[in-house]
Amino acid sequence: MEHDLRMGLSFWTIAAIVCNSAVGVLIVILFVILYKACKVPSHQDKVPVFVPRLDQKKAEQKYMLAAA
Repeated sequence: MEHDLRMGLSFWTIAAIVCNSAVGVLIVILFVILYKACKVPSHQDKVPVFVPRLDQKKAEQKYMLAAA
């Protein structure tokens, strides 16, 4: 029985624990990044909105008329 206590965990057991711990930390980091990337802005009035310029719209209309 003393022989079992001196031996402790094998190298491969410790390596597996370390690898699983590293994977766990990477998964937590991934979820934090996904949470921050998908977070909805709390102030809707500060969100930039795409507004097409009238000059660009007129140029597109002229091109469509010329192409027809």
